[in-house]
Amino acid sequence: MSRGFISLMEYTNLSYLNPRTVILIGIPGLENVQFWIGFPFFFVCLVALLGNIFLLIIIPTERSLHQPMYIFLAVLAATDLGLCIAIAPKMLAVFWFGSCSMAFDACLTQLFFIHALQGMESGILLAMAFDRYVAICDPLRHTSILTSFFLFRVVLMVAIRATVLVGVLPILLKRLQWFHSVVIVHSYCEHMAVVKLVAEDVHINKSYGLFVAFAILGFDMIFVFISYIMIFQAVFRLSQKEARSKAFNTCTAHIVVFLEFYILAFFSFFSHRFGHVSPYAHILLSTIYLLLPPALNPIVYGAKTKEIRRRVAQVFILNPNTQQ
Repeated sequence: MSRGFISLMEYTNLSYLNPRTVILIGIPGLENVQFWIGFPFFFVCLVALLGNIFLLIIIPTERSLHQPMYIFLAVLAATDLGLCIAIAPKMLAVFWFGSCSMAFDACLTQLFFIHALQGMESGILLAMAFDRYVAICDPLRHTSILTSFFLFRVVLMVAIRATVLVGVLPILLKRLQWFHSVVIVHSYCEHMAVVKLVAEDVHINKSYGLFVAFAILGFDMIFVFISYIMIFQAVFRLSQKEARSKAFNTCTAHIVVFLEFYILAFFSFFSHRFGHVSPYAHILLSTIYLLLPPALNPIVYGAKTKEIRRRVAQVFILNPNTQQ
């Protein structure tokens, strides 16, 4: 164990009343190499930032992408950008510059934005699944159901749900006064990592955290599965093989994004509460869970969408036709 980690853990021998600052140690057991670990995370964040900014530029300017699926994709890109901005600066400061201290209120603010944006991402994935369900199972009513006003209401409801449910988490933490430590064994402020510092009864905090997880992630995952069961039933009833292939192809990108988000989310969630995963493995995987989907989503949708591929080619490949 490194000297830096030992000196930080000395803080756990004290009790703190309403602490003003907390200390993020990064990845316990890997302090000597986390400087180098920061570079792959920086690269992932850079890909996520560039890819999602590119989507936010292409989708509004390309008229052929003014469809419900791609409007939801633009909201997803904005959410992914927010996640990267909420996590990466402080995490890289810890890895590269040893800037471990953080104001407690700033920690609660980061906690709120990370979990609220996670909740919004989950809700948008459910909205995208509903769009695919209507497009395949009731295509004649797709444009009449998914109107601009309907899309606005869905995005607003997703944002309100995440903000209200997650907003209670920092409020419940703020009411607690006694902490047995100010050392957060993580690279960012995560709800359960902060709860573990408290020296008071935290059953309400833990129970409400579970409720939020299942009310958002659990609810959304169940209804996404139901949507795809109905989609697959409709697709297999199609008589022509070409029609079935085309219908499946419209869902492929969303299925990939859905699986990468929920598999990583539930592994991170359950390993932190019920598993026996080593701390450094959990922190690495939970950080990958938050940063990898924002980097992969633009790549997955870019690879599957002809209009996005064409615009990428126009930007990065010198084509005489694009200069006219």
